[in-house]
Formats: sequence, C-alpha cells, structure tokens
Amino acid sequence: MTDRAPQPVDRQLPTEESRDLLALVREIAQREIRPTAAEEEDSGRFPREVFTLLSEAGLLGLPYPGEYGGGEQPYEVYLQVLEELAAARLTVGLGVSVHSLACHGLAGYGTKEQQGAHLPAMLGGGLLGAYCLSEPAAGSDAASLTTKAVRDGDDWIITGTKAWITHGGVADFYTVLARTGAEGPKGITAFLVPGDAEGLTAAVPEKKMGMKGSPTAQLHFDGVRVPDARRIGEEGQGFTIALAALDAGRLGIAACAIGVAQAALDEALAYALDRKQFGHPIADFQGLRFMLADMATKIEAGRALYLAAARLRDAGKPFSRQAAMAKLFCTDAAMAVTTDAVQVLGGYGYTADFPVERLMREAKVLQIVEGTNQIQRMVIARHLAGPETR
Repeated sequence: MTDRAPQPVDRQLPTEESRDLLALVREIAQREIRPTAAEEEDSGRFPREVFTLLSEAGLLGLPYPGEYGGGEQPYEVYLQVLEELAAARLTVGLGVSVHSLACHGLAGYGTKEQQGAHLPAMLGGGLLGAYCLSEPAAGSDAASLTTKAVRDGDDWIITGTKAWITHGGVADFYTVLARTGAEGPKGITAFLVPGDAEGLTAAVPEKKMGMKGSPTAQLHFDGVRVPDARRIGEEGQGFTIALAALDAGRLGIAACAIGVAQAALDEALAYALDRKQFGHPIADFQGLRFMLADMATKIEAGRALYLAAARLRDAGKPFSRQAAMAKLFCTDAAMAVTTDAVQVLGGYGYTADFPVERLMREAKVLQIVEGTNQIQRMVIARHLAGPETR
C-alpha cells in the first residue's frame, strides 16, 4: 500500500447537514474500517462490530423516516455514504446496502403497527438484516422460486432453501419471499422472519473469489413458523415488493462499485506518482497518463449516472430504467478501472501487498449481484422497445 492518503472526492451535496454527514463517514472509514480491511478480508473475518458502530452513528437507516429511527436523508446522500464505505471496504459498503434492502419491504409496504413494532430496532437498534429472494434454481428467473409458505391458522409455515444470501447465518432478521399461491410472480408473498426462528439454519458460507469477510450462505427453512402479523403487504404482492426493493438496491450496488473504482484509482495514482523508472515518475509517461485519465472519466461518469437516478427517486419519479443503467455502467466501470489499476502497478499489482488485486476480485461480484448485467440490459431494452414478442 502507498503512503499517500486518498484525497476526498469533491462532492455536490444538497445541505450543510449532508456535508457534515459525509465528513463523519470519511472519518469512520479511515479510522475504523480501512486500516484492517486487507487483513480481515484475507482471514475471512466478518466485522460485526463495525455494523454496530454504524448503527450507533445512525448510518444503517439513512434513507428511512425519522419517526422510526431513520436518518430521513435523500437517496443522493445515502448513496454517497455507501460509496465512501465501499471505498474503504466493500464488505461494509455492500453490507449496509443489503441491510437497507432488507428494510425496504417493511418500510414501504408494512402497516403502521408493523412499522412501529419493528422498524426502530431494524434502523437504529443494532440489528442487521438480509434479503432472501434467490434460490439454488431461481436466480435471474426469481419469479420461479419454490420456497413455500402454507397457512396454518394465524401462522405461516415456511419450507424451502434460499441461496446466495449476504449475511446468511449472521443476520438478525430476513426479508423472505415465498410462494403462497400459484406459479409465477402473482403467487409470491413477503415475510419478515427473525434470525433465530426455530427451523431456520444456515449452511457453511460459500468460498468466494472476493469479499471473503462477507458471509454468503444458503438458508434452509424447515417448517419455520411465522405469524401472519409478520407478513409484509398483501398475499401475492411479494414480487412487486421485491422488484421495488431491487430498483433501489441496484443504485446501492452502483454506488458501491464507484467506491471500489475510486479506491483503485487512488492507489494507482499514488503509486504512479511515487514509482520511478528511467529517472522519472511513471506518471510522466503518456501511455500511463492516458490510462489514469480514462479511469477517472469512467468514475465521474458512473457517479453522475447513479446520482441522476437517485434524484429521480427522491423526486418521486420513475427510475427503474435509470437504476438498471447505473448498475450496469458503474459495475462494468469498476471492473475496468480495477483491472487497469493492477496494470498500472505491474507485478506489484498482482500481489497482496497492494490492495488493487483485492479490489479487482471484489469488483467482479458487483457485475453479478442484484441482477446480472445481462439482466440489466434486458430491463433497459424492455423500457426502450417493450416486452419481447417471442
């Protein structure tokens, strides 16, 4: 790692409060997250204490209502917080995004009684959430999920397996999508399931290319009993709830991707200014200067794209197409930028002594989670040309 500290991003923020918020986040990231990120990722350690700290600082419920303990921040501010956290350590930035995703259903579709009973602990009470949509045979085709929830008086009995669950086995609550009716999207309902529910177990976490500190695991529901009072929305409304959450969640992934890319550019630039060859810093050579310029341009373009989508959301306007565009562009940009960062560092970039190899491995997963980039292209095309006619 280089000795040069990264320069703060020049951000356009709407209020003095939001500027103070981003300053606090940068301080926490530099003091509590970044120094141990490489070591803890290498050892596969999940930083639960960091999420507790973020909860105490009011950073786990930023885009949600203040009456339930949220921060009432616009999405354009919340996403820039995610970017700062992901630049320090993707396990943390993406973890906050997933937690926010897990809160989305109850915050948007729950009753006042449900919100009052659960949201304060979820948003600022130290709890950590996870989102359960994907299954072993239902990934991109999420509407084909087979986990079942069957009525039993005032309860539901959930049986099945969820896959690729971030925070699987360590979350305090899960937003679970299960089939309560016929096949297809209209037969799916959402539930809020406690992490310690009887019959709920987690498999051994997946062994991943990157983000080794973030547990990703299958969850097995063996007759898990959930009161109807924990059903979110109406019966059969679950897929609508899931899609709304994913639109917002894709913006979170886009912001995390730009954070990873920014961290890689910071490392590459610092190295290029320090490293000398042929009597000059390698940053003097035109070929490398052009690489740095292209990296910075991709980052600025991605940031502008996700913020434009966030401002549409904040204004209450449709943003699904723009969210898909932001997720697609920003994650592809992160993969390109981190790969170029490894190239700038040459042989050193391929070693674990510098963080760019870890950033490149982490960037890859962002092209996959919350809808692969091929799915994003399908979403965008449907907005442009309508549904496929085949």
